[in-house]
Amino acid sequence: MFAICNLSTIPLRIEPSDRSEIVSQILFGEHFEVLEHNKQWSKVRLQFDDYEGWIDSKQYQIISKENYEMLCKEAIILNSDLVEYISTKNNVLIPVTLGASLSFLNHSDINTENYEFEGLKISGIKSKASLINTAYMYLNAPYLWGGKTPFGIDCSGFTQMVYKLNGYKLLRDASQQASQGEVLSFIEESEPGDLAFFDNEEGKIIHVGIMLEDNYIIHASGKVRIDRLDHLGIYNAELNRHTHRLRVIKKII
Repeated sequence: MFAICNLSTIPLRIEPSDRSEIVSQILFGEHFEVLEHNKQWSKVRLQFDDYEGWIDSKQYQIISKENYEMLCKEAIILNSDLVEYISTKNNVLIPVTLGASLSFLNHSDINTENYEFEGLKISGIKSKASLINTAYMYLNAPYLWGGKTPFGIDCSGFTQMVYKLNGYKLLRDASQQASQGEVLSFIEESEPGDLAFFDNEEGKIIHVGIMLEDNYIIHASGKVRIDRLDHLGIYNAELNRHTHRLRVIKKII
């Protein structure tokens, strides 16, 4: 079975329970495969990054396999403003956030509610420099484990959404993203838009951020913020200490 998200944002949980940890979010217009299904819960796999989890069975619209495959082949069209509104044929407004998927709106067999969108859209592959402009749109967004929107976002959700809005595909978690791209030997080799990864005492990748000019980094920690980066890691001037230990810097594009 295949489906599409027809609400602004829905939580993706690690287990089929309202008390379960939220590991990610599904934004309006994202399509996915339903792997398991019962009256209350559905286990799904997102098409964009193959991420799996459980969602409420009342929070999506079923689509045909043919329509799912069509959406997989089409160019991704996204909302490029912080918040916009989808209007329905009954003049009901649905708020959608930065990065919501709009590709299905032109297909009447999927867009059965006659949703209309009059806001700003973005599609296609952009320059590496445009990553930074997009990253600044999330500045001061509060940290939220599993979040993918300007109203709450985690470190890898931030990097994934910034890259997605510019036409590039990153995996969902920081440890997964660390498997992508080309390793750089020194900070000095990095360019704005490259990704810096950080590990814990066990050597597990637990954090990621986007490199800026002059050894600064923008990342989600408490909120999306800008800090200094040196060979030890992220230095938080407000706390007067390093908060994250640098593991590797990678060039994705």
